Order: sequence, then C-alpha cells, then structure tokens
Amino acid sequence: MIQKLACRVERVVAHGERVYTLVLAPERPAPRFRPGQFLHLALDPYDPTGFWPESRVFSIASAPQERTSLRITYAVHGRFTERMEAEAREGSQVWIKLPYGDFLIDADAGVALFAGGTGVTAFTAFLGALPPDHPRQVVLAYGARHDRLLIYRDALERCAARARALEVMYFVEHPAGIVPSTHEGRVSVDAVWPRLRDPRTTQFYISGPPPMLKGIAQTLADRGVDPGAVHIDAWE
Repeated sequence: MIQKLACRVERVVAHGERVYTLVLAPERPAPRFRPGQFLHLALDPYDPTGFWPESRVFSIASAPQERTSLRITYAVHGRFTERMEAEAREGSQVWIKLPYGDFLIDADAGVALFAGGTGVTAFTAFLGALPPDHPRQVVLAYGARHDRLLIYRDALERCAARARALEVMYFVEHPAGIVPSTHEGRVSVDAVWPRLRDPRTTQFYISGPPPMLKGIAQTLADRGVDPGAVHIDAWE
C-alpha cells in the first residue's frame, strides 16, 4: 500500500561532480518494498488535505529490511535536482511516497544487469540480498564517467565476495587507474556477451541515462535477444 511519509535528511554524501547520496530517516518505518522499486521525493511540505507537491522519482538503493533508513543517489540535472542540492541539507525535512514500480529482477533466471551512473541504485537492493549459494549467474556491467563516480563499488565488491554467482564489470569513460580491471569506455554489450553462460536464457535489465537505455536495448535487439527478455528502468 502506498504511504506518504515525512523524512529527516539524516546524511548527505557529496561524491563530486554534483552527485549526492541522501540517507533519509522516515517518521515511521517505511512500508514494505521490493528490490528495484522507487519512491517519489518532494521538497515542499505536503498537506494531507491538498495535492501532492512537485516531486521526482528515485530508485530505493537501500535494502528492503532497512525500513527506518532509506537511501537514494542522484545527479544534478535540471531544476528539481538543483533545488535538492540547495535545500536537502542534513537536518532538513522532505516528503516521500512509496513504493512504486515493477522493475523487479527475476531471481530464478540468469541475469545481465547494465547500470550507468546513478542507475546502479535500481540494482543495489537486489544484489545486497543475493545469498552465497545463489544458483543463477548474475553479471553486472557498471559504468561511470570517472573512477571516483563508481560510488557503489565497495558495496558491490562486498556482494561479490559473499555471492559467488555475481560478477561485476566496471566501465569508466575517463579512467585514472584507481579501479583495477576497468574497461575503458561506456558500458558495452559486446564486452559482457562472452561472459554469459547462455545468452538465450538470460534476462537483461538496463538502468541509466536515456541514451544508454536506447543504445543497450538496440544492441541487444541487433544480437537477436527477444524483446520480452529486455527490461528497461525508464522512469527518467
């Protein structure tokens, strides 16, 4: 059931290049949600007798069991996120409503996940919950402009150390040599394809900037992937 909650901004992490993570403390435990779902965030006060204020949607990066502390990550693009940068400071109040979305990963299939920038937050809750004995292959291709913007790298390395089924591939457009075994350039289907045990039975999930969504989807189509096996997190 959708709920509307006031939240205190508990922590703001600035990652550089106007990319931020917000840790939100809701006034009461958030409703149960599933990995891959998202929330609406509003900066203006919500009056229950009126309309919901202007808001934007963000993937819930935290695990479903963390209902008293919710995490989102965003990059400043446009007027609303500029307001977030200026107004969503530690100790301030925002409003959220959740959960929304059906970008849910099929845990019973082998999956290839393509993440660009903050789009990785659509996958972090799923990956954080992978059990050590997960029986299906999981390949994550995670890309950013610079090494330091692979902001979920440490968390993903912990996931990969725990769950043997997970393989993480990093792509950086302008590498500085900080992250070992990084592929130079953008997230690439061609680089991922040879790692897949059986592309014919793999489910593909894409989350990131609109040009990336379009490009990855088109490359998969060119390789003959069934459209029903391609899932796009297209709320942006």
